[in-house]
Amino acid sequence: MSEGYRRGRSCMPTTMEHPSRVDHPDTPTISKHALSPRPVLHVADDDLAADHLATTVREQHGEPGAPVALDPEQAWRRVPVLRRAPRAAAWTAGACDVDTAALHDGYRRGLRARGGTVLRGARVAALERDGSGWTATTAAGHRVRAETVVDAAGAWADAVAALAGVPGAGLTPYRRTIAACPVADPSVLTVDGAVLPMVVDAAERWYLKAEADTVLVSPADETPAEPGDARPDELDVALALDRVGAATTLGLRSVRTAWAGLRTFAPDRAPVLGARPEHPGFFFVAGQGGSGIESAPALAALAASVVLGRPSPADIDLDPAACSVTRLT
Repeated sequence: MSEGYRRGRSCMPTTMEHPSRVDHPDTPTISKHALSPRPVLHVADDDLAADHLATTVREQHGEPGAPVALDPEQAWRRVPVLRRAPRAAAWTAGACDVDTAALHDGYRRGLRARGGTVLRGARVAALERDGSGWTATTAAGHRVRAETVVDAAGAWADAVAALAGVPGAGLTPYRRTIAACPVADPSVLTVDGAVLPMVVDAAERWYLKAEADTVLVSPADETPAEPGDARPDELDVALALDRVGAATTLGLRSVRTAWAGLRTFAPDRAPVLGARPEHPGFFFVAGQGGSGIESAPALAALAASVVLGRPSPADIDLDPAACSVTRLT
C-alpha cells in the first residue's frame, strides 16, 4: 500500500465513519434511507494482495468501519461464487450502498430552501477578481458576482482556478471503468435471501457488485485522462471480465452496458481544501478521488467551516491543515 494511499485515506472523513451526517440538522432534506446495508468482502489470492490486506487490516484497526480479518473458508461460504476459498480475507460489516441520486437531490433541495440558485448548462467562461469579490461569466452569458468562490469542479478544478489566475493544486483525473454484465442464473447473486456483498481484490485489481440480475465489474483501472466526458475502453472492459472470471464461477460472457468516470487526485491523494493566502476568497474543495460521494456529507461540513472561518464540526476528527491546498506549494 502506497504512502499516498495511506495519507489520502487518513485525510478522508466519510459518510460511513460519520453516519449522522446523512440526516444531520444542517442537511434536513437528506434522508438516512439514502443508505442501504451492503457489506464488503476483501479477498487476497496471491502474495501481493495478501500483503495489501494485512497492511490495511493492521493500519485501520480500531477505526470506525474498518475491515476485520475473516477466515477464508467463511469468506467462501458468504460468497460461494468465488472459485475457491481465498488465501486471506477481511470483512467490512457496516458498509452501505449510497443512493447517489437521492443524496444529490437532497443537497440541491437544501440549497434552494436556503435561497440558493442552481444554474444548469452554465459553464464558467471567465472568472475575474472584482474589488473585494469575484465576477463569474458563463458561456451562456450569465454574470454572477460573489465575495467568495468555491471551486468544487472535480476534474476541472485546476482549469477553473486557471480562469481565476489562481495556481492549481496539481490535480490529475484518472479514468475508472465499470461494466454491467448479465448473469445466466441470477439466483447465485443472493445467499440466504440476502444480496451478495461487494467483493474487492485487496490489491485493487478488480471488484464486483451484484445489482438486480447483473454484476457490476471493474478492473479498478486508473488511467490518467484529460477533464471531459470519460468513455470506457474496450480493453479495460475485457480486463474486468477476465479478472472477475478468474476469481469467480459467474461465467460472465457479455456486457449489457459499460461506462467510465473520472476520479481526481492531488499528488499525495489527500483532498484539497481551502484558499491560498495570496488569493483570498477563492477556495478549493477538490481531490476526493474515488470517495467523493461517500465523503460528501462530512467533507462538505468541514469545507464549510474552512470557508466561513469557523471551528471544525465536533464530529469530524480531522485537522483541516492536513488537507489544505497550501501543503501542495
